[in-house]
Amino acid sequence: MASSLHQLLKEEGFEKDKLLKNQPDDSTALPIYICHGRKSSEITEHKDEKTVIRNGSSVFSSFKPKSDEPVIDEAAIKAVISILGGYTGRYLKDESYRAMVKDKCTSCLLSRRKAGSDGGIFMNMELGIESIDKLVEDRGNKKELRMKLLRNSIRLLSIVASLNCEKSRNGSTCGVPHSHLSACAQLYLSIVYKLEKNHRLSARHLLQVFCDSAFLARTHLLPDLWDHFFLPHLLHLKVWYHKELEHLSNLGNALKETKMKALSKLYNDQMDMGTAMFAMYYKEWLKIGAKVPPVPTVPLPSSSSYGSSRRRSSESHASVSSINRNLYQTVFGATTEWQSMELDCRIRTSIDICRLEAEENEFKYENYNQNKKKTHRRSSSSHIHNTPKTELWPETQKSGHFRFFSCQSRPKGCLVNGKIDVRNNSMRKLEHLDLPLSDLSKAIATICSSDVLSDCEIAIRVMTKAWLDSHGDSTIEAALTKAPIIEGVVEVLFASNDDAVMELAILILAEFITRSKVNRQIILNSDPQLEIFLKLLKNSSLFLKAAVLLYLLRPKANQMISTEWIPLSLRVLEFGEHLQTLYTIRCSPQVAALYFLDQLLTGFNEDRNLENACQVVSLGGLNLLMRNVEFGGVLERNKAALIISCCIRADGSCRHYVADKLNKAALIELMVGNCKDSNGSVIALLTELLCLNRRTQMMKFLNELLRGWGGLNAMHILLACLHKALPEERPLVAALLLQLDLLGDPFRCSVYREEAVEVIIETLDCEKCNEKIQQQSAKALTMLGGRFSYMGEATTESWLLKQAGFHENLEDSFQKKEIGDNFLDEGEEEIENWQKKAAIALLNSGNKRFLAALSNSMAKDIPSLARASLVTIAWMSCFMHLAGDKDFQAMASSILTPRLLESSNPNRVLEERVLATFSLQQIRKSSDQYVHL
Repeated sequence: MASSLHQLLKEEGFEKDKLLKNQPDDSTALPIYICHGRKSSEITEHKDEKTVIRNGSSVFSSFKPKSDEPVIDEAAIKAVISILGGYTGRYLKDESYRAMVKDKCTSCLLSRRKAGSDGGIFMNMELGIESIDKLVEDRGNKKELRMKLLRNSIRLLSIVASLNCEKSRNGSTCGVPHSHLSACAQLYLSIVYKLEKNHRLSARHLLQVFCDSAFLARTHLLPDLWDHFFLPHLLHLKVWYHKELEHLSNLGNALKETKMKALSKLYNDQMDMGTAMFAMYYKEWLKIGAKVPPVPTVPLPSSSSYGSSRRRSSESHASVSSINRNLYQTVFGATTEWQSMELDCRIRTSIDICRLEAEENEFKYENYNQNKKKTHRRSSSSHIHNTPKTELWPETQKSGHFRFFSCQSRPKGCLVNGKIDVRNNSMRKLEHLDLPLSDLSKAIATICSSDVLSDCEIAIRVMTKAWLDSHGDSTIEAALTKAPIIEGVVEVLFASNDDAVMELAILILAEFITRSKVNRQIILNSDPQLEIFLKLLKNSSLFLKAAVLLYLLRPKANQMISTEWIPLSLRVLEFGEHLQTLYTIRCSPQVAALYFLDQLLTGFNEDRNLENACQVVSLGGLNLLMRNVEFGGVLERNKAALIISCCIRADGSCRHYVADKLNKAALIELMVGNCKDSNGSVIALLTELLCLNRRTQMMKFLNELLRGWGGLNAMHILLACLHKALPEERPLVAALLLQLDLLGDPFRCSVYREEAVEVIIETLDCEKCNEKIQQQSAKALTMLGGRFSYMGEATTESWLLKQAGFHENLEDSFQKKEIGDNFLDEGEEEIENWQKKAAIALLNSGNKRFLAALSNSMAKDIPSLARASLVTIAWMSCFMHLAGDKDFQAMASSILTPRLLESSNPNRVLEERVLATFSLQQIRKSSDQYVHL
């Protein structure tokens, strides 16, 4: 990496890629749902430095925090980086978004620019942006050119960003404030480091945008990010501002205008200050080994600051701005600390805020109502009024967890030893209530036409009791399963905060769904973006039942757009071990969670799928998924295996952790359990796990796999799997079987080896195989090459080019080198021994047919398969002298030489020519050795 980049990293206060991993401390404020006890921080990182392992976490010996200093959980840090990285990552993938960001920066700089000397500042900015766009638009640039453009961009943008130093912070250049210039530069620096895959530093620069110019960032440059990431911390300011506006609306015009201007300035100043404070707070998070910073406190401004004569009890205290509830509490439920903080807030907050909260609920529900396409009742102006309940009903406790100000009591549900304990079961209460709306027809009329929430909630109770008492009576079913009634129940489910009522609504909707697919579609049409279910899945008492209800609806990925779905699904997966009963329906919430995750990781376009998979890894979901590979039904275990393979493809560094921790016997057992079904998910996972960069870890994994399960031979199970595999799965299964066989003697023939090599030869036949099979055949050959990077990318070709003396950084020149000269680094000898065994087995078992198959696939010039065949010939040619006799050498030369000569023609790609020439030299050298013998 460039020295300038190292220097910038050092200046930022931490070294590249050093991650501190420790157990979370109670005092650490977490920004998002993190799986309890199963953290992604347990995934070991690839480091040059030596590490010591403690409790499954890798802690650098060069940094040992004091035991009394709490450190921030690495999984929480990764979650923050993932959220922030989504915004910079969009710049790399979305051309329209790139244009929008560029226009925003240009407009805020040029609109205020005046004539005069700028010292090249604007030119630096333009050139820096231009370099970044070149990098984004042409990913195929050579490494040297990319590094040059990266260094150039960093240097130019850093010059502009330096204007916001202490001496010149309040200055301007040609009329443009330095804070604006710096904010735009920091935004593009964030994008540069995203390109460099330095996600932590990218996130820090993005946060710096809000530090440099909070107002510009939150209102112009990055309003979406501010709404999602910062606003939840500062909602109390927004509530205060709207109440002050309401008070001023009663004043005369002249006085009102003056005071509204003063109020607006006071509000914006306080909001900017709070935004900058939380940006700095999260920047501290992203320092390596940082202590837990104190949570910023952003007090409410005093009304007297802008001349208001009004006094309220709420002005006697500073409102607490606590850690982001959207990012953590929304899915965790309230901890004791949170509940005590809320209670304190409720005691000190006036009744006016309670009223405002109710008004906001009405407005929220009214908007929801207006957006729905109804076929019945209510005019567009009507909405359900959240009126007090009738005295005939006992006061039910509410779940006010998920509002910033809560004036209601604690929820009925609590978390006990990791399981949900629901008190005062709603079903038991239902049996003993003397209902004021005992007539079912009145309840139906109410749910279809009433605008009063409390009446609709009572109607839900009446309908539910009638359904229970009917014991499946067709008359009652016909009366209740009409579209207006189902839609009414869905609306109440959205508007209500009574856990008991919401649970009854969930139960009766589940019954409706199982009765008819039409009912299912009515519910999905009523809530196309699943907003109601996002609310329910955040409820600490009902989220498991809500997950089952949603699973019964079988939603598709395009309905699950929100970024909250991943953490919510992982929460269900973690706590959903026990079956949930919804009247006559019994279902495992974990089955539901795996369905959601499968949709989220496979149902979008490739970029979105990969982003979601990375979020699963960053939130610590791998341990949960590995647990589900071991336990549960066959379908769910297969789905968990498939999701893990998606995660590995998205974040290759986690394959080492999975390869080490995953129960290999469980994979073999699952292959047996699949019986007549495809083993595609298991094969996909094993294929990813065998792309390890260290041969010692690879051999350990293969040996553990070889032990089998329940006394059954793993190779025999794989052979049976090979016989029933789908055509596109066969080459990968053959490669797996061959690698297990090679743990033995490469010179000893076996039925497993013969079958595996035969399948590989068959799938190299381009005329008989479709494109999918050809791609999998190329992947199988790549696996047999045995060389991979830490991220799981094949490196056999680059190793061969290096052996041939080809150095890309010397402007396409190459020098000849002998194999093995000063090249055996750590682990190289093990890899070479593996390649030697693989070459001997393939050449002895495949003989002429195997070499002919490789030659023919090169001749067909199918891009992926032809290149893989050429690379295979190249590395095997290094060991060809160890296989066969003089006649074999002559035969190999006669088959391969004509094709290699074609590949060495000047019209071929340079790397292909180098590989072909290298192979010819090795074949000639091998033949010469037999001549001298």
